[in-house]
Amino acid sequence: MDPWPADPVTNYSDRYGIGRVKSVGIDLGKNLWVLDGDRIGVVRADTQKLVWMPGAAGQAGEGQSSTVICGGAAGRAYVGYNAPDLQQDPEYPGIHTNFIVTAKPCEVPVNEQTCFPFSSRRLQYYRQGDVDAVKLDGSGQVAFETHINQSRRANTDASGKPFIQTGPTVVDGVSLGIRNSNDHHFDEDRAMLSCASVLRGPNKGDVFFGTNHGVVRIRDLTYNAHRHPVWFDANGSQYAGYTYGLGIAPDGDVLIANEWNFGTVTPDTKMENWDDTTTPGINQQKVKSSYLQDLNSQSEFDYWRAFQQTTDGKYYLGSKSLGLWEMTILSSGNPYQKGTRVGADVAALNDINALASTNDGSLFIGTNAGGLYRLTPAKALEKVANVRGSKVLQLVYDGSGTSGMLLVLTSDGLTVLRGH
Repeated sequence: MDPWPADPVTNYSDRYGIGRVKSVGIDLGKNLWVLDGDRIGVVRADTQKLVWMPGAAGQAGEGQSSTVICGGAAGRAYVGYNAPDLQQDPEYPGIHTNFIVTAKPCEVPVNEQTCFPFSSRRLQYYRQGDVDAVKLDGSGQVAFETHINQSRRANTDASGKPFIQTGPTVVDGVSLGIRNSNDHHFDEDRAMLSCASVLRGPNKGDVFFGTNHGVVRIRDLTYNAHRHPVWFDANGSQYAGYTYGLGIAPDGDVLIANEWNFGTVTPDTKMENWDDTTTPGINQQKVKSSYLQDLNSQSEFDYWRAFQQTTDGKYYLGSKSLGLWEMTILSSGNPYQKGTRVGADVAALNDINALASTNDGSLFIGTNAGGLYRLTPAKALEKVANVRGSKVLQLVYDGSGTSGMLLVLTSDGLTVLRGH
């Protein structure tokens, strides 16, 4: 049952006392989650009342800076946090920047020979960033559930027998948080920059987080990390880019766009297969790792902030400073795809923060200074009226019901559009 107003436009910040927040999400129970610094709140679907967590908990309780919130299963949400990239360590010359030595007396990184002595100092890096799960408890209050730290990965043993590789969750009292599922000593996914909830289809309830390195998949209280579009320079160095652009296509594909590249993944229904890039038939990709040659060269930043597919099958990418582009697939493995600029004569569309595809075939475009626009099913551009705020921070769409809900978060608050 849909508990929310059916009016075409409703200012939720005024109606439910949400005010101005930094991120919003919706879970499978239609609860609306909001994030305001270290405050986590929810407008409950059953009471339509805003409830704030009593105090900072989890990563926020340790002074970590929050970034985004996404709803999962009914009554649960996931909060992402920021963390700095790791740098060269003068005490460990030659160590991979993201390798964390954990067990005593030493650890040897994959494909290397050097044995590193245990470091309690480096172990503390695991405390930074990552994701917390929160929930509505039995009394209807928001409660901290857990810091996400349990990995799941499909693997085979030396005899070829399949098993689920999980890895430790806590070492010497430190929660390992999100780290590489193939080797927990590599802490590459640290800053959570974006997230997308799966609200329908076989993977509903899953949440994907775009990070400083790739895309992490979370199901319930476990995760698999990671995968990403990449490119290599003439010296063979790999570039992954920060993943600000993350979307779920109408058919359930995960759409990934970072500073340079973009790609698509048809996610296997088994979460533990998310990082599998080699098994035929698993996680197929309509686009593997590509850039738009019509925009600029591979080495130049495209500043992608959003990636969506409309119901007619067309793909759209939104850039922080280079506008809105329709992407046409030339071939899945091609290093570049065809790009066509959309709305170049509309100044507001130069700077895009968010995109949302809706059931009626529309593409909604959240700009950085010009408010909300809509590309209609007939491909006409129009300014959307009655949405307060010129800077659109986030667009979240729930098309699982009979009347779609588009959450439009701006610098002035939250407005919800219905019927698209």
